[in-house]
Amino acid sequence: MAISFALGASSRDGVAQIKVRVQTLNPPLNIKQGTGLYISPTIWKHRHEDRYMKTYLKNKTVMDTLDLVEKIRKTLEGMFSDGELLNGDVVREVINNIINKEAREERKAAEELKRQEEEWANRLTFSKYCDKYVEEAKLGIRTTVQGCPYATYSITNISQAVKKFHGFEKYVGKEFDFDDINLDFYYQFSEYMKTLTLALNTVGKTINWLKTLMSFAEAEGLHNNSCYKDKRFKGARMDADSIYLTKEDLEKMRNADLSKMHPSYTLARDIFFIGVWTAQRVSDYNNIKKEDIKTDKQQRVIQVPIKKGSNKTKPVIVEEEITFIHITQRKTGAKVAVPCHPELKAIFEKYDYNVPHLYDQKINEYIKVVAKEAKLDDLIKVEKIIGGEKVVEYKHKYDLVHTHTARRTGATLMYLAGVDLFDIMKITGHTSVSSLKKYIKADELEVAQKIAQKYDYFRL
Repeated sequence: MAISFALGASSRDGVAQIKVRVQTLNPPLNIKQGTGLYISPTIWKHRHEDRYMKTYLKNKTVMDTLDLVEKIRKTLEGMFSDGELLNGDVVREVINNIINKEAREERKAAEELKRQEEEWANRLTFSKYCDKYVEEAKLGIRTTVQGCPYATYSITNISQAVKKFHGFEKYVGKEFDFDDINLDFYYQFSEYMKTLTLALNTVGKTINWLKTLMSFAEAEGLHNNSCYKDKRFKGARMDADSIYLTKEDLEKMRNADLSKMHPSYTLARDIFFIGVWTAQRVSDYNNIKKEDIKTDKQQRVIQVPIKKGSNKTKPVIVEEEITFIHITQRKTGAKVAVPCHPELKAIFEKYDYNVPHLYDQKINEYIKVVAKEAKLDDLIKVEKIIGGEKVVEYKHKYDLVHTHTARRTGATLMYLAGVDLFDIMKITGHTSVSSLKKYIKADELEVAQKIAQKYDYFRL
């Protein structure tokens, strides 16, 4: 077999195409094929002269062209030696494979890079997962651990935490993935949150929500990063200076003259008192329906004198009606039954057991005005940590009254009245005594009075 190369006609650029000729006697072949490679006729003429070619050793284009020509020669010779059948199509395929190999590899590498970039852009990072979770919670697709739809305020809390997280991403110029949520992230994010002059509890709540979302994602098999479980990775909190209202405070609010105000203020006060006497969250006490209220007849045995003035008694069965409110708490899914306080029953009767709904934000707005009208103007010391610094303020009590004050007030008044903690838990839905104790707001004097009344030891 003979393989030779020759130049075709020169183009306007002064280069000519290199052509290959393959000749064999058995079988008889005479194949002529352009290679698609171009070179200067002068360089081609002197390509075997070392002295002349030294000039072009640093010219990559020239050397690559000559290397490809040699690869074509060796490939065709090897195929012939191996007894492969050569024809025009085979020669063209050999040339195409050799000439375009580098271009194909570059194209393949570019396509792979593009695929990886698209995959990264479309993959579910932690940042995207947070947004996805918020949207699905709003649509009711995502539910609480208990399988209940998220309450509006919970969705708001998640959304605000995710918004702050995205603010940090913008600040550092990075989209965070699951594996990025580690202690370094925690420390940097905590420092960033301090620059926003946020209260410590707000920072802690944000971090705890991010930990919760990481936990949900791990349960879904989206990552196996456990760094967020480190005991140092926690949302710090301080005991909030939340107030509760005393019986005297409630009496003042009950007697406050709201006749010259819009009826919504009276409605807000009534709904707030429903919260006090049920000790529920606003998402529950602001949504009680007529069908949630049940009245049962119960029998009990009492001892009555046999006759007037007699010390002897006899058992008598009496029948009495007891009204309960059955509530499935939206946040936890817990089912509780709350005995209906006489004042609570009076409020329900006032509205024929269909208390109109009022938006939580409006209750918050109106109840502060009602508290101010009731002259709940004691100055309360409020301590906060904002931006890492302790801040002490004095605020009027009426400014600190909000929807959740009703629940704290109800739980605290039951405690001060001597109701057993475990019985209070059955009403409030708390799952542990320790969490309930943190919730109850009673100052030292009131607790001391309660203890003194309970035990004869302090009266001897």
